This record gives sequence, structure tokens and C-alpha cells, in this order.
Amino acid sequence: MRNLIVVLGDQLDRRSTAFDGFDAAQDAVWMAEVAGESTHVWSHVARTALFLSAMRHFRDELRGRDWTVHYRLLDAHPETTLANALAADLAWLRPRQVLLVKPGDFRVEQELRATVDAAGVPWVERPDTHFYCDPAAFAAWAKGRKELRMEFFYRWMRQREDVLMDGKQPVGGQWNFDADNRGSFDKRGPGMLPAPRRFAPDPTTREVLDLVGRRFADHPGSLDAFDWPVTPEDAEAALDDFIRERLPLFGTYQDAMWTGEPYLYHARIAAALNLKLLDPRRAVDAAVAAWRAGHAPLNAVEGFVRQILGWREFVRGLYWLRMPAFADDNALGAGQPLPAFYWTGDTDMNCLREAVGQTLRLGYAHHIQRLMVTGLFALLLGVRPREVHAWYLAVYVDAVEWVELPNVLGMSQYADGGYMVSKPYCASGKYIQRMGNYCSGCRYQPDRAVGESACPFTTLYWDFLDRHRARFAKHPRTALQWKNLERLPPADLAAIRGQAAALREKLAP
Repeated sequence: MRNLIVVLGDQLDRRSTAFDGFDAAQDAVWMAEVAGESTHVWSHVARTALFLSAMRHFRDELRGRDWTVHYRLLDAHPETTLANALAADLAWLRPRQVLLVKPGDFRVEQELRATVDAAGVPWVERPDTHFYCDPAAFAAWAKGRKELRMEFFYRWMRQREDVLMDGKQPVGGQWNFDADNRGSFDKRGPGMLPAPRRFAPDPTTREVLDLVGRRFADHPGSLDAFDWPVTPEDAEAALDDFIRERLPLFGTYQDAMWTGEPYLYHARIAAALNLKLLDPRRAVDAAVAAWRAGHAPLNAVEGFVRQILGWREFVRGLYWLRMPAFADDNALGAGQPLPAFYWTGDTDMNCLREAVGQTLRLGYAHHIQRLMVTGLFALLLGVRPREVHAWYLAVYVDAVEWVELPNVLGMSQYADGGYMVSKPYCASGKYIQRMGNYCSGCRYQPDRAVGESACPFTTLYWDFLDRHRARFAKHPRTALQWKNLERLPPADLAAIRGQAAALREKLAP
């Protein structure tokens, strides 16, 4: 064998550079299902099922080209890690070299590289052209900058890729329409919504669902509603459905939340992008084409493009720039354990019951539910960032570490001390009240910080400001919040401190 081409579960890219020059007479593909990828964090059963189903569909496509694919089925071999499975196969396949594109997970890259080195086989790593910006280009952009801010990276990428540009200027005269993308619904709610297209499990997926249900019966989540795209054709259909049905109002309502409405106007294509079933250029080009055709307004299209061309590329660049130290960041000294209700949804805080319950049921929550409900509560409570990171990596079907870790440790928990975002995303219960109807079904009052009806978010918000006064009181972007803290009477602040301490004690295991 000339090349053994390793394809990981989040590398299901038909145009992968790993396949450049593939010769069916000399080369083979290697893929493996291993339990360790579902147990190194306690993975949601739908997350495991999505990866396995998409991998098996990809395997079948490659075999349809008359390619040799050495594929290890989960229940057909004893190895529990990718490294051990690869080591066992290298011993008998004896390829001249192992060839792959850059893994998306630092841990996996280190373990596989060590395995290949131990076998005495050359490791050949090809660039991952799925992304717009490779890690070297990002590092070159970041070099010499005191602060790394997505907005400036995003502008650079817009210019470099000529996306939504009018010569050297952004179309519409501004780079960012975020101020137009913070709408919420009135008391009548969103009304009739176009439901995202569903993908009924085919025989391959049903086989996987049965396997995962048996093998990981004690893992969190449910498989009952599994309907994710698992092939490039499915992913393309999901994108087309979003562009047609929900993109026009995506911008205005991308930050809104509503009871019983998990998707609203969101795309639900992140999982397909992160497994590389869908090319991000296709998604960006489709959105821009919708604007040019007059189908979607600029604020919606720019907001969507910013998430893919800007934020998605930015967090990947940061991940590879800062790993492995990034994973250990804890700038705020958070030491509280993750509350048990994150794994059960059993809480009397309605917003958290809704967001966590939806997550466990579907393996999905949109970005504001993640950032400003589950993430915000962990930040205010002071949960250890590593535990928050492990939870997010475990429970969302679209979670792969290069995108999840920076979003959680950097953006959500401010664990990197401001390397990624200029200020912590901290807010009281009033923010959640403003952006949806969760508070209307809750026994707590978002405008109260003390007493039996006080919203825990609001209590912990003021306590957070108090605990981190020295760090943020003179920060140019947070000074106003901390000035409000100074207006609290000493007796009120003492009561808040006491109630916050009681909450931490109550929520500790």
C-alpha cells in the first residue's frame, strides 16, 4: 500500500485534499468508529448517532467509487480509541505513509501523530481547504496585534474574499448590521413559523440509532426526534430550505427566544458544516445570491455571512493559535461545579428548564440560548470553565472542539481574560425577559435580586459585578455596569452576597 488515508468523523468532505492523486490500485481509506469518541465527554446520543450515520454514508459513497475503505464498526473490534485502532491496523496494513488533512481536534491530532510516529510510518498532513483561512494565514494576521477582535478579522476576510463588497467598501455602507439584528417578538409571539426540513432516518441511520440506543443507553439525550442531514445531498437541501423559508427574517430575530420554538428562523446547518457535508462557500454564496435577487434583506444576509466567514473562521484560527494552553484558561478563578440540572433539565428556573430540556431532547440550541441562558448562568455562578466546556462538547450535535472550545472558554465564560472578546457577556434576568417569553412562565421575577421571588440570574449578576469589581470597574466597555453597582445601598449589596452564596451552596453536588 502506498497511502493509507485517514478520514475522521468530522472530515466527510468529498473535495478533501487527502484524496488528491488517489490511486485505487495503491491507496486505501481508513475510518473507525470507537467508543472513546463518545465517552471522553459524556456525549449526547444524538451527537454520536449523527457522526456514525454520516460516517457510514460517506464510507458507502467511497466504496461506490471502487475504493478500498478499511472501516472499523463500533461493535466489531475491541479498540476503544482512534489511536489504538489505527495502531492495530498499521501493524498489518503496513502503508508507506499515512496521509490526512489536519484534524479538527488538538487531542486527536496529538494522539494519532504519536501513534503513526511509533509505527515508524511517515505522517503527511495536507491543508484543509474546507475553510477559507488556514491556521498559518490566521497566525500571520494575528501577529503583532495586542488584541484579537473578530470584527477586524471579519473585515479583512470580506475584503480578501470579495464578499458583500462594493469595490473597497462594504455594500450598504457599513460592515456590520448587528444593531438591526436584535429584535424580539411581542406578546403574541412569532406566529406561524416555517419548520426546518426534516430528514427521516434511512436504513443506515436506523441501524445506527438502534446501535447507539443499546451501546450508550446511559448517555444523556434522546434519539426520538433524530432527523439531521447525514449526506451532502441532505445538507444541500437543508441549506436551500433555510435560504428560501427563513433567511429573510433570520437577521431581525436571530437573538430572539420563545417557549416551544427551538429553531425559529435559524439555519440548522452547523452540524453539516462542521462534519464537512456542506461547504461554507456554498452557504455564503447562496445567502449573497438571495440578497442580490431581492429575496432577503442585507441585515439578514450580512448577519449570516458574519457567522460563517467571520466568526466560524475566527474561532478556528484562535483555537490553533492558542492550544493546548487555551483549554486550561480560568482568568476569573471560577471554581464552582457544574449544577446537576445541566444533565437533567430539572430546575425551577424556566429559561434554563426550557433551554436545557430542548438541548437534551434535540441536541440543539441556537446561539443565544447557548450564550445568554446556559452559558450566562454558568458564568455568573462561577462554574469551572473546563466543566462548562465538557458539557457543551457533549450535548450539542454540532460540537467539535475547534469551534466549541473558543466559543465557550473565550466568549461565553471569559476564561481567557479578554483575549477573544473585550468584555464578559454578563447580564441580569432582564435580558432574558426582553428577548423572549421564558420569564412569563417562571416563578422568579427578573427585576428582583433578593427574596424568595428574586431571579437567580439577577442575584448572581450583581454578585458577579461585586466579585469582579477590581478587574472591570475601570474597563472602558464595562464601567457603566459597575457604576450601577456603586449605587446599591450597602445593606442591599450584603443581602445579594448572602443570597448568591446560598444559591451556590444549593446548586453544588
